[in-house]
Amino acid sequence: MTMRWEELSSTQLAAAVAADPALVALVPVGATEQHGPHLPVGTDTVIATAVAEAAAGGDGAPAVVLPAIAYGASQFHGTELPGTVAFSGEDTAARAYQVARACLDSGVRRILFVNGHVGNAAPLWLACDRFRREHPAGRIGVVQWWDLTPEIAARATADAVDWHANAAETSIMLALRPELVHTDRFAEADDPDRTAGLVFRYSVAQVSLNGVTGYPSRASKELGLALWRDIVTAARGVVAAARDEQPPLA
Repeated sequence: MTMRWEELSSTQLAAAVAADPALVALVPVGATEQHGPHLPVGTDTVIATAVAEAAAGGDGAPAVVLPAIAYGASQFHGTELPGTVAFSGEDTAARAYQVARACLDSGVRRILFVNGHVGNAAPLWLACDRFRREHPAGRIGVVQWWDLTPEIAARATADAVDWHANAAETSIMLALRPELVHTDRFAEADDPDRTAGLVFRYSVAQVSLNGVTGYPSRASKELGLALWRDIVTAARGVVAAARDEQPPLA
């Protein structure tokens, strides 16, 4: 059974840490942002939370899952398409650091951010940089479902390198929360990746007609389930490794 931070009492959490000094805290970090006409604005948070809870449930790799940070670095999505509630990159890094620091206060020394939004990657590494400088006895890192293995990465980017709400992400949502996916909007959701060869980075409105980059019409629940199995296996492997890992140099 998944151990969720918010469902434990203070004494239960203290007992869990005392019984397992290598306990890993998993912090899902998602976003609330437009995901085209076919996916909910909470897609990144839904997936990040699901990955964290699945990873925490692995045999031999117990971990505790914190409540998700549901707002991320999404300002580049703009305001043309409704639904986006964005932090800046600086705000995202600060919030993530605060959560990690609070884990230390409760005795948990190994923390992994489980990222569900590509735009959070740089802010989360900034949070990690601050944490490891200020708390060198702690351990901190970032897990992202789309780059857990080369095979997963290849499937994530099969229809778009700079992907968003694409076939892979849509397939995962069909596997996890099919009731939230508007399959009748797939045809109008398809929009190609226009970023190849570009020097600069642009807002979503400057590269996409509808907020999508990729081909949701290629998605299926079967593809999602196959991808999800590989994600869970890889994520559980990361958590297992995180429990025992020590610095290469003392």
